[in-house]
Amino acid sequence: MSHSQHVTGKFEQFIYNTITHKSRKLYVILVVLGLLAGSIMMFPTKLVKAKMLPGKSTNTFSIYIDTPTGSSISQTKQVTQCIENIMQKEKEVTNIETYLAQGSPLDYAGLVKGSGMKQGEQYSEMVINLTDKHEREEPSYLMVQRLRPVLQSKCSPLVSGTNIKMIEMPAGPPTLASIVVEVYGKDNTKVVGLAKEVASILSKTKGLVDVDVMSDEIYKKYELIPLKDKISRSGLTVDQINKIIYLAFEGMAVATKNTIELNDQVSIFVVLKDKSQTIDKNNISYLRNKLSELSLMNKKGLMIPLTEVVDIKEVNSQPTIFHKDLKTMVNVTAETDMVSQVYPLLEARETMLKYFSKKYEVTKVPGITTYMFDLNLKDKATGEQYLLRWDGEMKVTLDTFRDLGGAFIAALILIFLLLVVYYKSFALSGIILGGSFLSIIGVIFGHWVTDLITTQTFFLTATSLIGFIALMGISSRNSLLLIDFAKDLIINKGIEKNRAIAIASATRAKPIMLTAIAIILGSALLASDPVFGGLGIALISGTVAAVVISLLFIPVLMSNTKAL
Repeated sequence: MSHSQHVTGKFEQFIYNTITHKSRKLYVILVVLGLLAGSIMMFPTKLVKAKMLPGKSTNTFSIYIDTPTGSSISQTKQVTQCIENIMQKEKEVTNIETYLAQGSPLDYAGLVKGSGMKQGEQYSEMVINLTDKHEREEPSYLMVQRLRPVLQSKCSPLVSGTNIKMIEMPAGPPTLASIVVEVYGKDNTKVVGLAKEVASILSKTKGLVDVDVMSDEIYKKYELIPLKDKISRSGLTVDQINKIIYLAFEGMAVATKNTIELNDQVSIFVVLKDKSQTIDKNNISYLRNKLSELSLMNKKGLMIPLTEVVDIKEVNSQPTIFHKDLKTMVNVTAETDMVSQVYPLLEARETMLKYFSKKYEVTKVPGITTYMFDLNLKDKATGEQYLLRWDGEMKVTLDTFRDLGGAFIAALILIFLLLVVYYKSFALSGIILGGSFLSIIGVIFGHWVTDLITTQTFFLTATSLIGFIALMGISSRNSLLLIDFAKDLIINKGIEKNRAIAIASATRAKPIMLTAIAIILGSALLASDPVFGGLGIALISGTVAAVVISLLFIPVLMSNTKAL
């Protein structure tokens, strides 16, 4: 007898002894059910965490600087320069592109983040280019995590109310932010106030960073109104008034110069010095003193002070009012700091339920739908209604897991129906289906073990669920081979049922294991990939579990059914 035959014989006897002793069968069933319960409990206990896609190391990331609405470009430049000084000390930074008073050229991340619409002195964007990701040890997402608190602590205080956001290239579909709360209502002022309360809660939630309310702050500004009657009586024109004001505060082209080298005309731009442009204090009297230094010559050669023909009026700025689906809306955005979006969402939502219940009647959106986490608010005093709607990458995550869960259930139902047609037995079909589902034990435990041995959190991602769904076919195939082999031995060879099951398990063990080894070796190439690592780990660990379930648990279930 060869060594292979000896091993097969011993395994056959082991299976036979297991399925013929009630206590052993009960022990196997209890162990498997315990492992299933333990693996599922890893989600609420956060031993295994779910996320759409893990972090992805890239060769570039962006920094968005939003100083308070109404800030001057010099203030925005001051914050930007502070960030540049810090980033230039990073050895992995090759170069920095800075865009003052505008957004950077659209990239993959900026397509939906509104970069192209940014125009104003309070905005600045920086593109940080790094050395090749294959040549440096620190991935870009860890660099962002390390630098974020440094930049915000050192540069944000330079201009009170400044918001500095670190924007990474997304590994998956681009979204406005990891977590977005859309605040709906009728009165824009009240909606903005409610949005600030939401932002305050998010900023105190562990794992959330870069919290921002996407609305304009109302600030005081000064309008220079030309007095047309006085202008005409003084022998001046409105065009003269406009030009001298632009010349004083903005600068303007006053002439052109022809160039031979460029074969074009170059504008000669005149602008006052920075000291002459700036006002010492932000009030009307200082502005009036500054304007009094400017005079215009009329048609008679007389110098007319600008303050004689211009009125200064202090007014409130007009904020931009955003609408969605014909409803007034303000976005509150937040990014996650190397954590899944789901857990901070649940924590923040529970906090909001308690906080807003003091002033509002808070009701949850009924039903298991896309908007299952939304909250309706009704003001107890005025009866005004508001809606808090959750969006962003968090919503994409929930939608993806919901769709993949639906696909998994559909696969189970389809497999079950096909098996019922083939075997004409609900019991055998249920055994095969149950064995296929139990491969989830290996998938979850595999992610837990991988998380223990890796430096960063290893999330169960959308690609992990794709791997689990793919395992359904492999697991079903193993169970099918065992049942068909055992039925053939019972019907055609007249072998006793338990012995036939043991022989079938021992005989099919070698090809099942060889198939599993091929799957594991092929999937090992995916395990180190930042995006498809979850798929690789799911296939490897799930295949190991499927082999154990097929060769040990399925025979126990087969011995208990009368369908064979």
